[in-house]
Order: sequence, then C-alpha cells, then structure tokens
Amino acid sequence: MKTMKKTYLFLFIIIAAGLISSSCKSDDDGGGGGSAANGTITAKVNGSSVTTMKEVTFAYNVSGTLTIQGNTGGTSSKAFSLLINGIDGTGTYPIGGGANIANSASYMEIEVDMSNPQNSITHTWQAPYDSNQVGEINISELTQTNVKGTFSYTAKNVLGDGSTKTITEGSFNVNIQ
Repeated sequence: MKTMKKTYLFLFIIIAAGLISSSCKSDDDGGGGGSAANGTITAKVNGSSVTTMKEVTFAYNVSGTLTIQGNTGGTSSKAFSLLINGIDGTGTYPIGGGANIANSASYMEIEVDMSNPQNSITHTWQAPYDSNQVGEINISELTQTNVKGTFSYTAKNVLGDGSTKTITEGSFNVNIQ
C-alpha cells in the first residue's frame, strides 16, 4: 500500500511538472497577425505612427531569405526593411543576440531636395548594432503569396549621430512577389 501511494505521488508530480512546463512555453507560432491593412507595414517610431503605402510595399522570399520592405512615399518619406535569413515558416525570429545577427531590421528617413535631388539626405537606423538581441520579428502567416506578422526593435544610427529609434507595435500584411 505504501509503495502504491509513492507511485501515485510520483505520477502526480510528473504530470503536474509536465502541465506546468507546457503552460510556461513561449508560443512559437508567430503570435497574432497585427493590425496592418493589406499591402502595408505599420509601426510606432518613438511613439509616432508610420504606415507605408501599398504601392511601395513588398516582400520577397528567395531561397529561405525573406525580405519585407515598405516606404511612405513623398519627398519626406519613412521606410522599414525587415530581413530574415533561414526562414522556415511561422514563428519568432530574434533580431540580434549571438548567431541571430543574420536577422536584421532598419528604419530610414529620407529627405528629397526637389531642386537638387543629388542633395537628398537619408538617415538609417539599423538593428542589430551590437551582439545583443534588440527585437524580434513574429511571422504569424506565411504562404507563397502573402506574409503577415508583427515586429519591434531598437535601432541605432551607426553611421550618423549614434541616436536610437524605438520601433513598437509594428505589423505587416504584405504580398510576396
């Protein structure tokens, strides 16, 4: 009888531990798809909303490298670029952090001088900018024709003034070309 009680106690502990560990696992299906309208990328940059134009937003998936890019258009435009090397489906892809340096993101602000387009200025904030993880890209849906997901990261103007931009509440719903 004592052995039976120990056996039941042991089984209870094993089952409880399994339930606890499965409930603490991170969801690796890429989470929700975000709120971006079809054909756009949207995010907050240091708290200000930025949404790209459908006409200049696209994605490519070539040999396991997914590139998602979009621009707001105009003479004073803002742009996002997200790159995942070795994409294998839905899931969370860290930006930076050791070997994850292959996944990157950038944010650009472009000022076009219409009187002399060669004097146009582009400021680029890049992530990662050191060996730390500075964000993530979450792919919630990936087909041959469309990709949906969310992202957030901190990027640094490494070739300029060294300033940083915090990109939050990012989402995309982009056709793959």
